[in-house]
Amino acid sequence: MKKLFVLCSILASLLHADELGDILSDNKELLFDYQLESNELESDKLSKSWVNPIRMKYSKNYSTQFGDKTIDMGTFSVVIDQPIFRSGGIYYAIKYSDAMRRANASDIMLQKRQMIGDAVSILFNLKKTKLEQKKMRLLIKNDTIDIHQKRDSYEAGLLDSSFLDQAILKKSQDEATLLEMELNLLELKQRFSLLSDKDPQELKLPILKLMSKEQYSSENLDLKTDRLRAEVSNYNEKITWAKYLPTVSLQGQYIDGDINPLFVGPGSTLQEQYYNYGFTVSMPLDVNAFADIEASKVEKLRAAVQVLDRQETVKEEYQWIDNSLEILDKKIALAKKDEKIYQNLFKVTKNLADAGEKTSLDTEIMHNSLQIRKLDQKIYKIDKQIRLLKLYVRMENVL
Repeated sequence: MKKLFVLCSILASLLHADELGDILSDNKELLFDYQLESNELESDKLSKSWVNPIRMKYSKNYSTQFGDKTIDMGTFSVVIDQPIFRSGGIYYAIKYSDAMRRANASDIMLQKRQMIGDAVSILFNLKKTKLEQKKMRLLIKNDTIDIHQKRDSYEAGLLDSSFLDQAILKKSQDEATLLEMELNLLELKQRFSLLSDKDPQELKLPILKLMSKEQYSSENLDLKTDRLRAEVSNYNEKITWAKYLPTVSLQGQYIDGDINPLFVGPGSTLQEQYYNYGFTVSMPLDVNAFADIEASKVEKLRAAVQVLDRQETVKEEYQWIDNSLEILDKKIALAKKDEKIYQNLFKVTKNLADAGEKTSLDTEIMHNSLQIRKLDQKIYKIDKQIRLLKLYVRMENVL
């Protein structure tokens, strides 16, 4: 069961299944395995709940009613009282238990995928934060150069002190932001350790791509679970309706007991071992029957509407991700455009510096700005992966 569940887990069939399919810690895996096993066992119990237990009884009685002699009698009996027809209720009870089993299994699978998705999302954010740290260090280098240049201009009387103050303040703010990123890294590592016992440095990140809207809708676990819950409500309505209709039950009793000595005499035909059997037809007349049936019908309608509402939610989720990916693509294109601009500026500034018309600090600023726009592209690509992950964690079979 565990192997089957892992094979169906998030990203398992797409990328690095061996690494990310079992990214969760052993304890987390065991918890989900036990949930699945418990669901199977509870479903088995539910599917057989219509079968009444066979009662076995042994009794021993002592009586001093008849003079000085104490009479003892032992009796062993086996009793069966089993409904064999409930106006379809037995059939629908079995179907109900199967639908409940599949609905719960789907919900457990979704919970596990979301937890794996959380762990993978942390991996993406770890990489993103490290890139942002590199970017921030480059900005701080530019801040330092800017302060140096403004201080020279201020000391030469060419610049107002407010410009120097602003440059110093910006460097201080950027340094504080870098420290916040360090705290963020620590928090991400701590959160990852709660989900997985793997080393995040050794795990290779997946490369996710946008699937079609039809595929996302057909394999969405939220939608599948809601459809199964609607199926459960449908069978429950039929069970509720059937329990107020006629029921046929068979009764059987086997008795092996001592005969009272007072009843034994010449010509007696009493048997120590004998059977009682028969059948009953019953139908409850309950004042709450109509309300009970109507309540189950309302629940069935509510579950059906929930499916329709989920379908709209799934469409909106996909559309939102698709739109956000388009915006991120535009940001990447803009960063590439800036990269070309800074590449040219870097070459020009370097040539001017070689000619003595610019300083090496001017060249370093252009080089740092060029590297920053390259890092921005990598950061935006990770943002795309994080958004795509929101879709993948809700899919049943990733191909």
